[in-house]
Amino acid sequence: MALVASVGKAQALNGREAGLQAAHQALNRLGSSAPGFAVVIASHQYQPREVLNGVSSLLGDTPMIGFSSPASLTRDGMHPHSVVIAMLSGDFQSDMLWLPGYAQSGRETASKVEEHAAARVERQSILFFADGFNGDAEQFCNNISSGIQVVGGLSSGDLHTGNTYQVAGSQTGTGGLVASFLRGNLTLGVGYDHGWKPVGNQFRVTRARGFWLRTLDGRPTSETYSGLFGYPARDWAFPPLSYLARLYPLGVEQGEGLVVRAPIRVEADGSFRMNAIIRDGIDAYLLVGSRAACENAARNAAQQALRQLGNAKPVLALVLVDVAWQMLLKANPGIEIAAVQEILGENIPIAGGYTLGQVASDEDSKPKFLNQHMVVILFGEPA
Repeated sequence: MALVASVGKAQALNGREAGLQAAHQALNRLGSSAPGFAVVIASHQYQPREVLNGVSSLLGDTPMIGFSSPASLTRDGMHPHSVVIAMLSGDFQSDMLWLPGYAQSGRETASKVEEHAAARVERQSILFFADGFNGDAEQFCNNISSGIQVVGGLSSGDLHTGNTYQVAGSQTGTGGLVASFLRGNLTLGVGYDHGWKPVGNQFRVTRARGFWLRTLDGRPTSETYSGLFGYPARDWAFPPLSYLARLYPLGVEQGEGLVVRAPIRVEADGSFRMNAIIRDGIDAYLLVGSRAACENAARNAAQQALRQLGNAKPVLALVLVDVAWQMLLKANPGIEIAAVQEILGENIPIAGGYTLGQVASDEDSKPKFLNQHMVVILFGEPA
């Protein structure tokens, strides 16, 4: 049975209607094929239960996972206040896992994912989405053994309220992780890159506690950024600067290279709330992004994903993009999708959304937790 994919998109006043219309469109485009797996990307402004009710009324018990996002992505670009559904049909199997305890322990969640994977002897790939505001994605990644292909992203939404949700089958909620275990006549090719470069400013992390970066070079982090950008330190704790700080992440030393670590928001005390733990005493470098570098990164990610597919034929692209790209490319919404299409062509269906972090791995390495990246996941039919 050939691997077939389709994507549906809808914008409506309520989540049920948007979910229903998007599912109907995707099913129509799938033709006579029955969906074996679906991914739902829904606006955080919709009620998750309404979205699920609309989608499920047409998909029934089709295996399905999804996440909230400030905007969704398709071949046509960016779509705020929308629901996008990608469907796959073919000779493969998919089963889902809903793990509501992710926010409490990334380590225990990783253990449950591994237990579920170990119950099957055949080769499998794991696609997951987890809460972007709560939980430790790096801890989750560090407790997944190498040898399992794991890829996914952290759901996003309202940066002010921390409103985000995840969907798996008939379940939805916050603070959880949803995963799909894909097996059979299906191959995943994964590529990732980012468009942020060091600009010469170097700092020492002098105080960090958990997810909070308190001081750089002995000064509150907001004071350091105030000196760099000219806005008063107190202004960084309020919109829009409290969220725009994500545009200016830090490259922190890890191993032989720099790892991008970006704030979710700036707190009232001037500390930066990160979603990965940064250690005291390490050096950090200010990073700045550009449109040209992001377009190039999008092309690189698509090329990597194609190479990893090998001889398999790509039928669907799932694109997970950091929310910082949405901020940076505001004057040219969806331009990152055009860059991906330069590599993939215009005929491959694309679905995606903006995330608060990304995860990627191949079969020989542990999954990596990324900030500020675009991850391109190609679903391919083996030759």
